[in-house]
Amino acid sequence: MPWLLAEPSRLKNTDWIRPGKVAWDWWNNLNLEGVNFRTGVNTETYKYFVDFAAENGLEYIVLDEGWSGTGNLMLHSGVDMDGLAAYAKSKKVGLILWATWVAIDAQFEMILPDLKKWDIKGLKIDFMQRDDQEMVQFYWRMAEKCANNQLLVDYHGAYKPSGLQRTWPNVISFEGVYGLEQAKWDKDKKIDAEHNVTIPFTRQVAGPMDYTPGAMLNYQKADWSPSFNRPASMGTRCHELAKYVVFESPLQMLSDSPTNYKKEPECLQFLSKVPAVWDKTVPIAGKIGDYVAIARQAANGLWYIGAMGDWTGWNLTIDSRFLPSGEYEMEIFEDGVNADRNAQDYKRRIMRIKSGDFLRSKWPGEDLWRYFGKL
Repeated sequence: MPWLLAEPSRLKNTDWIRPGKVAWDWWNNLNLEGVNFRTGVNTETYKYFVDFAAENGLEYIVLDEGWSGTGNLMLHSGVDMDGLAAYAKSKKVGLILWATWVAIDAQFEMILPDLKKWDIKGLKIDFMQRDDQEMVQFYWRMAEKCANNQLLVDYHGAYKPSGLQRTWPNVISFEGVYGLEQAKWDKDKKIDAEHNVTIPFTRQVAGPMDYTPGAMLNYQKADWSPSFNRPASMGTRCHELAKYVVFESPLQMLSDSPTNYKKEPECLQFLSKVPAVWDKTVPIAGKIGDYVAIARQAANGLWYIGAMGDWTGWNLTIDSRFLPSGEYEMEIFEDGVNADRNAQDYKRRIMRIKSGDFLRSKWPGEDLWRYFGKL
């Protein structure tokens, strides 16, 4: 409904708008292992993120808070932006810059020559935190300015989408959700499995949802605690992978450290290939706050199925008749038999199915989820 009621696109040319996946620095606190430099907001660390993105086919990296002065975007001591921009361009990785809304609103024209010189692909704009008339006008004003200069926009610290992304399709995603970022200080343990199977039916109905998934440190609820420096998620590893199919964001983050992804090559292989946008979506099953299963088709024709549950085990039957007739090879990531004790326990297997087969999963106990991979 927000999409249908919105004004149609004002852009005649949208070929430059590229969705994709992003190596994100802030959630993992720029923690890397086995490097010979001090990690943090500096050129060496960002080049490492560029290398990680290039090696795994990720379209972008975000330079989040710290690359510049919070109140002055012209200050970026500690980062050689000219050298970094040239390095990223040589690796064919796009740079997205974080900025507070106050700073970018005041300094957009001032920093625009630098944005063009560095070939910046987009802005992650933060801390709006309200939806009064003045702020809504800022959203529209900045969306138009960025569109005129071929810049993507990710509104962080944002209210939920209300159709702006149709009028200005360069506005590629919005936060407006209690997402994984908050897990760094979630003392009440609200960002749990039940929360994750509620928001597809609530917040996500409004439009793109920058939940920022991707944790490779996963725990059962009783074992989990918030950590700013080494954050983790509640729920199993497969629950985390399934977010990339169930949750929609055309600018989809890989929020964990490159170090943690490199320790998990099977999961990284999946994350490097899963699309950020889809050609077709088929709802399979769901109950608000209990479970959700969605099938989506990628532009290359592959089908993905994401299934997530709450803290209770669920038996789920997936009818595969949405697939065109034929036989398929199916890659499955599923919780291991001990995932109720160790949330990172999973197994990967390959099987063959035919369109029309019923895929039945029996979760043997509490706290287990299953993710069905690409077909």
